[in-house]
Amino acid sequence: MQDPDILPQQARENSDPHEATNPMPWYMIVLTGLLLAFGISYIVLADIEQPANWGDGRAVAELSGPARGGAGKVDGGALFASLCVACHQANGQGLQGVFPPLAGSEWVVGRDSTVAAIVLHGITGSLTVKGTTYSGAMPAFKDQLSDEQLAAVLSHIRSQWGNGAAPVPVETVTRAREEHKLRTAPFAGDKELPAPGSPT
Repeated sequence: MQDPDILPQQARENSDPHEATNPMPWYMIVLTGLLLAFGISYIVLADIEQPANWGDGRAVAELSGPARGGAGKVDGGALFASLCVACHQANGQGLQGVFPPLAGSEWVVGRDSTVAAIVLHGITGSLTVKGTTYSGAMPAFKDQLSDEQLAAVLSHIRSQWGNGAAPVPVETVTRAREEHKLRTAPFAGDKELPAPGSPT
């Protein structure tokens, strides 16, 4: 079989490139293998049962300030940013239809003993805030935070976003903890909590 005639235009072209004696550099092969091994080991060793943490990742101990009797105060704003901001948002407006606002909330600026009890034990069921009913759940913080920490968080939210309520004394939280010490379940929202402004 005779080769077909090669046209002048074809003769000007270079031959197709081939890897031949110029393979991928060895260090690229090693780097690719190391990255693959790291990815596999990271996935295998990851604890998928551990729930994701909200907030900025700092532990409560890092936000608590000095030990009792030391100088300084607990940073309520930092605790809010770590534990509360995911639901109630940095602007205190919450998420419409899901998490109630803290800004202008009658519960926040109402009786400090009531809001202390709420944060200690949490809420389930329907709760009316600023004329809107929210049906969800708020976790209890009685086992996570000390009375000093709870008072600091409550004082923070009662002074932000236009709220002008007085700070919450540590003693108020201590009394609320003692008063409801036998409670094992969250408050049942509007059904169980006294409406803000009503007599205790």
